Amino acid sequence: MSVWLPAAPCTPEGCVDRTRTAAALPLAVLRLTAVTVLLLAGIALTPLGGRMPAALVRRWCRWIVRAAGVRVRITGAAPATGGLLLVADHVSWLDVPLLAAVRPARMVAKTEIRGWPVAGRLAARGGVLFIERDRLRALPGTVARIAAELRAGAAVAVFPEGSTWCGRARGPYRRAVFQAALDAGAPVQPVRVRYLADGRAVSTTPAFVGQDTLLASVWRVVSARGLLAEVRVVPAVSAGAHQDRRRLARAAQGGDGHREKARSKSTCHL
Repeated sequence: MSVWLPAAPCTPEGCVDRTRTAAALPLAVLRLTAVTVLLLAGIALTPLGGRMPAALVRRWCRWIVRAAGVRVRITGAAPATGGLLLVADHVSWLDVPLLAAVRPARMVAKTEIRGWPVAGRLAARGGVLFIERDRLRALPGTVARIAAELRAGAAVAVFPEGSTWCGRARGPYRRAVFQAALDAGAPVQPVRVRYLADGRAVSTTPAFVGQDTLLASVWRVVSARGLLAEVRVVPAVSAGAHQDRRRLARAAQGGDGHREKARSKSTCHL
């Protein structure tokens, strides 16, 4: 693994909320079963590809999150057509269906996801753009592929932090992917996602960080009560209004990510 790869200080032991109000075991099992069934249904329907109505895909993605026992609140809307780069902070595996609930898009993801049970197969068949994060020389090719998709009028979704954070802290946006938006002349659509406990305090229960396993993270979510995913679609950022990818990344993140990272480190751990 290359030393240039982004990393977060968040760990399951130090940052993730222990479930204070747990759901009954039968309910948690039922939720886990429902999520699995929905994912398997998605695998079965992926051969239909672009023939699936976008509204149905968005609804299915919301069902996945709701099936896990997490309420969803989405405000704002993204452009329904045309090339669009969707970007968001990365906290949980739930971020992926939540972004697709805003607008179905080709997801940019690390190649390791191919090996995930059920979800990995769904990702592979769903047109995910896999990248080899440990091969720096592959980066220009990845940027070119994303730019080509944007020029063709597709939406591409990416988590520019390059690593998951716990939700109380965040990392700076990596700039490379924003070059694709500049090259294609495509707008950038920031999406703010946060998870709340009982609709009020920020919760790190859904976080998938550090050495956490996917199964442990999923079980933590389906076992919890009172989780809310709050998704806010803010106005899109015009790529042409910014001189370079650094300024475009800062505009999409909503400020200086490095300063945000410094402020957040003291509140990251419980």
